[in-house]
Amino acid sequence: MKYRLLFLIILLVFHSCKSSKYLTGDKADSPKVVISSGEITEKKGADIPKNDLITSTNSSTYSTKALDIIDFAKQFEGVKYKPGGTTKSGMDCSGLVFETFKAFNILLPRISRDMAKEGDKVLIDDVKQGDLLFFKTTSKRNVISHVGLVVTSLPGNIEFIHSTTSQGVIISSLVERYWYYSFVEARRML
Repeated sequence: MKYRLLFLIILLVFHSCKSSKYLTGDKADSPKVVISSGEITEKKGADIPKNDLITSTNSSTYSTKALDIIDFAKQFEGVKYKPGGTTKSGMDCSGLVFETFKAFNILLPRISRDMAKEGDKVLIDDVKQGDLLFFKTTSKRNVISHVGLVVTSLPGNIEFIHSTTSQGVIISSLVERYWYYSFVEARRML
């Protein structure tokens, strides 16, 4: 019985990289800029709904912010996988994206399937650096269970940083067979 339970726990850990942690901020009093329904407002941390996020309409601002976000995420390369993790001692895929965007006062939901409800859907041919890619990596449930941040977007080659259960935080390519067939959609948060 103990071995069965241990096997089930291990299976669940390696099954997907989503987390069930709730959105929490370490600095509840820090002001955040939120754009919702085209209206710009400034709110204190505790007053921001989970689904609000910052967006930018200026393309040069978008490009600069996207590159800054990518550079921030790359500092976690090599960090081992940890379910629910959000630090350099270990993180999961949504933890990487959540913490990266949070560093720029962009508040996203904590788990990948909820992140996939935010921002604007983008055609794969229009993907830019800083966009998010969503995947279904489980065959048993038909839900989004993985997210990656686009670091390179060239015709025929989209690379993204993410955290995998086997290798931790790495950069992969969408042309890799596994990721190509698991891909569901791309979304723009900036």
